[in-house]
Order: sequence, then C-alpha cells, then structure tokens
Amino acid sequence: MSLKIGIVGTGSVARRNYVPCLAGEPDVELAYFSRTRARAEETAAEHGGRVCASVEELVGWEPDAVMVLTRETDRLAAAEALLDFGPRRLFFEKPLAAEHGQAHVREEDFAAARAMMQRAAAAGCETAMVFNYRFFDQTLRARQIVAERNFGKVLNVSGLIHYACWSHGIDLVHHFADPVVELTALQGTAIRGERTPALDVTAAFRTAADATGTLIGTSALSWDFPLFELTFNFEGGRIHFRDLDGDLEILEHGSDRHETHAVARSASRWDQYNASFTKATLAYLDALRTGTPPPVPGLDGLRELQVEAAIKRSIAVCRPVDLAAELPLGL
Repeated sequence: MSLKIGIVGTGSVARRNYVPCLAGEPDVELAYFSRTRARAEETAAEHGGRVCASVEELVGWEPDAVMVLTRETDRLAAAEALLDFGPRRLFFEKPLAAEHGQAHVREEDFAAARAMMQRAAAAGCETAMVFNYRFFDQTLRARQIVAERNFGKVLNVSGLIHYACWSHGIDLVHHFADPVVELTALQGTAIRGERTPALDVTAAFRTAADATGTLIGTSALSWDFPLFELTFNFEGGRIHFRDLDGDLEILEHGSDRHETHAVARSASRWDQYNASFTKATLAYLDALRTGTPPPVPGLDGLRELQVEAAIKRSIAVCRPVDLAAELPLGL
C-alpha cells in the first residue's frame, strides 16, 4: 500500500531537505503544487511525481498528508487555502506562521495560527510539525541519557540562540522541560546582524513544573561559530548543547561523572542539519504507515508561537505575562 504525499511549495527547503528523502521511499507517491509552476515541474522531472494546477486539485488527489513547505511568510495563507478543501493531514515547516519572517514573529501571528489550528481540529484534520532539531544525534543522545540515568525534572534552563534557530530553541525547552507558563521580556534598542537584522530580546520564564530559565535571542552571533547554546540543569545532572555538531556535555550529580560526547569530526554542522531532516521525515512517514500520532504534533508549533507572542506582549506592556490566561492555546 502506497503513501500519497502532497507538497505545497517547491523552493530550496523542499527540494533540498524533503523531496529527495520522500522520493527515495519505494512506497511514497508525490504530487506538487507551487505558485511558480516551473519549480514544481522541475522538481517532478528530477524526483518523479505529478504537478497539480491548484491546491484543490492537490487535495482532490486524496493524499495521506500534505506538507506545507512554503516560506514562513506564506505558510498560513497556504494552510488556509488547503483547509478549504478538507485535507486529512497537514505537516508544517517551522515556525508555524511568521508573516514578517522568523526573526520578527508578532502576537498577530500566534492569533492567526491559533484560529487556523482550531479550524483544522474542527474539520478533523491532523496537524504535525517538523522541528528537526529534536532529531539531531546529540539531542537524541541527551534524551536517552536523561531517561536512562533518571536525571529527574528540569530545574533551570539557559540559552543563547541566533534567530535562525530561535523557534527550535524554544521548542527544545518544551521538549526537555515543561511548557512555559509565565514570562517576562526585555528588548534591546540596536538592530544587529546582517542576514537577519533584528533587535535582541531576553526572556525570563517559569515552566509548569516550576523550572526557571532565560533565553537570549539575537542575530549578533557569527555564522562561523555556534548558532545556539542551551544548558538544562536537572535534579540529577546537567546537559549542555552547543550548535548542530558541537559537543554534548553531561554532568551527572550522583556519580560525579563529567562526560563529553562528540559527533564524528568528518561531518560538518550542515551534514548534521541535513541528516536531521531525513530522520524527522522518516519518523513522520512511519507514523503515517502505522496510524500512530505524529512524532511532533501541530500543537507544539502553536505552543512555540505562544511563547513568542508572550515575549512581544511582555515587551509592549512592561510586565510579566501569564500565557494561559492572556494567550490561551484554545485547543
């Protein structure tokens, strides 16, 4: 039995990070829709599959899932257009919505994404996210160590994150700790960075399990060096991540062990990056094949935007924000 996967958006992300993996699976059939038909035709010529003239035609093909791989500025409009025709499942690139780009998420993006997700839920459409940083070798290893050595719950978190990785950094906080429930933030006054110029932000937060933490978002980090660093302090130990291919540092309280786990030095950070998309995509396909929930549900994408919206609101009103009371998920 084959899996029918629709692709909306055939830009560089789709063609580099998704389509080759999907096309390599013998039981996967592909169909594409792009506002630039020539790109869809080029993709089909290279990897196989059919080209659709509209999202209506794509959904009428009755795919098992549609992957929304447009730019983040266009993603919400693409999802709304798809929902007009009743898709069974939607899979989203990150962030879920960002009309002005991923370094400039606004509270309005969260509200619009929440309305879209409510519409999808009411129609019985299952949603999923990529959040491929969960599938880095070091992330997977850290999750295994935390579980096997009974590190317990997270007590504190600290992070320094480039805006190119910002939504992933927030998601990793949720992945290892509990959801953020209260947050206060400050914003700098100088625009930094060349590729993604933006104002710096610092957010202090508390999670549902009463862990506390801080995150700094910036475009001032050099692309030649780590783009993010995250430290999680657990009841029974501490873990520290450093970029896509950096060392994973483990401090285990009970045994006084201090370990460093490295990936193969022959692999670059971009090898790790590309491989994480393959692992994330294959995990999603396995969920489709087995009829199990997606490895990263769409709700996690909305939860990430909720944090970004809380940051913007806290900066605007100069006070802490209670996420559930002021920015409820509504799902």
